Amino acid sequence: MAELEIHHEGHESDGKGQRVGVLAAVLAVALAIVSIMSHRTHTEAIISKSEANDAWSEYQATRIKTHNVELGSNLLLVLGAKGEAAEKMKADNEAKLTKYENEGKKIEQEAKGHVAASEAAEHRALRYDLGEGLLEIALVLSSIYFISRKMMFPWIGLIAGVAGIAIALTGLAM
Repeated sequence: MAELEIHHEGHESDGKGQRVGVLAAVLAVALAIVSIMSHRTHTEAIISKSEANDAWSEYQATRIKTHNVELGSNLLLVLGAKGEAAEKMKADNEAKLTKYENEGKKIEQEAKGHVAASEAAEHRALRYDLGEGLLEIALVLSSIYFISRKMMFPWIGLIAGVAGIAIALTGLAM
């Protein structure tokens, strides 16, 4: 069987190319980490927003119950209802009003907490998105070295990568 011999040009070692390759690999790992953090933070923001919407719906339902009890009390007053049953109903309505007002305040605070958590997650996600974009640019710029053989591109890529990592890290501090 005849052997096929393939000739390759440029067997010499390219030290710069190896360093740029390692830089690109490090940038790719950082990009993967920041992308995952970004996606998870966006999911966190969506969940918090959904919880806030649920709490606001519950708050609205409590407000409707309060309005209905107030309406019942007003009807008793307008109709001039008297007697033991009317007094019992008035006392029951007052107890319900107190209960619904307390529940409403608690639910309102809970909803505001979910809104604040959602907004905080959205701000963190924005930092991760900016870091992700800069890391993508850094990876592409560093890879251009293999086409142009100009060290300017990996240096600019390194600067963009450091900036991307720094911006992404500010998301952790928020």
